[in-house]
Amino acid sequence: MTDNSMNSPDVLLQQVGRMGFITLARPKALNALSLGMIRCITEALLDWRDNPQVLGVAVRGQSKDGDFGAFCAGGDIRFFHQAARTSAWDELDAFFTEEYALNHLIHTYPKPYIAFMDGVVMGGGMGISQGGTVRLVTERTRMAMPETAIGLFPDVGGGYFLSRCPGRVGEYLGMTGQVIGSRAAIAWGLADGHVDALQLPGIWQTLQSTPFESGTAIEHWLGTRFMPEREVDVALRRQRMIIDQCFSNEQPVAILAALEGVGDSWASDCAATLKQRSPLMLAVTLQHIRRARHMSLAEDLRLERNMIWHSLRPTGTRAAEPICEGVEGIRALVIDKDHQPRWQHHSVADVQAHEVERFFQSPWAEQDHPLAKL
Repeated sequence: MTDNSMNSPDVLLQQVGRMGFITLARPKALNALSLGMIRCITEALLDWRDNPQVLGVAVRGQSKDGDFGAFCAGGDIRFFHQAARTSAWDELDAFFTEEYALNHLIHTYPKPYIAFMDGVVMGGGMGISQGGTVRLVTERTRMAMPETAIGLFPDVGGGYFLSRCPGRVGEYLGMTGQVIGSRAAIAWGLADGHVDALQLPGIWQTLQSTPFESGTAIEHWLGTRFMPEREVDVALRRQRMIIDQCFSNEQPVAILAALEGVGDSWASDCAATLKQRSPLMLAVTLQHIRRARHMSLAEDLRLERNMIWHSLRPTGTRAAEPICEGVEGIRALVIDKDHQPRWQHHSVADVQAHEVERFFQSPWAEQDHPLAKL
């Protein structure tokens, strides 16, 4: 049976056999999430959650070349920029409140949720995949939480799932925004199994055509599709040693100094990357991940909702022009594409503790928080 009643132009929904299927269908934008897409996915998941005929859900992203190849590049940052520039706060608030509620729904979903993380999986794409029961990556997977490059921080539950990575990998990934492939994703707990990209259509078709008896049966069958677990390669082991050594430091200044003192080309490249990121958001991200390590998912999402409120609103003045780190970062990377962001600080040494702490303060009373019911 196929049910298209909930379809939107950018999200295709099907109920076939005992499964619900979600296809993100905005390939020209690498399936960047709009508010309409978030609402469509949420409505479908709630409907299937309460439907005893549906035993599990699978999600994929279309590319320009076919039904796989570009999972989701994140939220629609052009929308963020425009809304912040025009003070369309109600629209921005609705987007992030509903996106974070969707992230929580996926993490707590009572049925198997299978994420086909093929191609680009970044930002909001991580938000709709990391809570999955089965997270599949391929040789084409390009995974990252790149928010510090645009003056933001790893949200969509990023504090929660990055802080659960081994050692100090979460701090490293969150601060640098480094893109990783399938091997690192599996080794660092951000994916469950690797399959060859050529196998994806067949797996998707089998999920549609097989009369599974239970959600457990779906998960068991998928487990037989994974590539055998491979030993972590030498390069990843070397990276982990440097990451744990350097990113265990208390402050970004000390992390940079440690990286530059390693005498290793990979560490030097890592330090150079950090110097390109927003100094303010490096400090905010470091604090966020460390605080989230001791939080539940719901607590972290509420914290992130506070943080994003501060992130896209002006925080000061520069020649009488309001300063907003997130708006400036998006401008430089996506709008004007000059790749010359004018960050508020020249280096991490210039960031003051009170500037960081402000991001963790809630603009709402506890009972009025938009995610109070999570």
